[in-house]
Amino acid sequence: MFLENPVNHKEQFGWIEVICGSMFSGKTEELIRRLKRAQFANQKIEIFKPAIDNRYDDQMVTSHDSNQIPSTSVPAAANIPILANDCQVVGIDEAQFFDDEIVEVCNDLANRGMRVIVAGLDMDYQGNPFGPMPALMATAEYVTKVHAICTKTGNLALYSNRKSDQEDLVLLGEKDDYEPLSRAAFYEASAKRNQKKGAKKNNKKK
Repeated sequence: MFLENPVNHKEQFGWIEVICGSMFSGKTEELIRRLKRAQFANQKIEIFKPAIDNRYDDQMVTSHDSNQIPSTSVPAAANIPILANDCQVVGIDEAQFFDDEIVEVCNDLANRGMRVIVAGLDMDYQGNPFGPMPALMATAEYVTKVHAICTKTGNLALYSNRKSDQEDLVLLGEKDDYEPLSRAAFYEASAKRNQKKGAKKNNKKK
């Protein structure tokens, strides 16, 4: 849940909403939905995404369902406060790719009276907390965890499993590179990956 009309109208502070989950869970779709609703209410909005994310479009935040909203690509979190001046609502997509300063930036914007809506992966492909997301979730007033459907079991999926052997933490990709998995399916996939790694190490020693 999140509030769009604070009960105490004398309070000038804004708030932070975090939308998190695995890949293909609808995070960006939900971010766009909230932003478009604010836009419809004639609120001044600005949307930002990390410059590294150019999978669909350099200047658009785009969901996997091809829903779009204009945005500004920025190389670092420090660029956001300058460009978000005098806004009522600030949207930030793929927050996990930003540097740790994004946490301070979001809190500063909220302290200036803005509604800050942040979307991002809460875990990386290994199932570990991803970048600044844990700190953002901890300092946010509202956290919405969305789920995909596991491609193996049909249950709710909360993990983003990488299909390839690439070990870089950041690897932009789509359905060819990742699949959403449930806890049980991810545990099984991780066990197979570790087994494969162990076999490779043993072969190298020989």
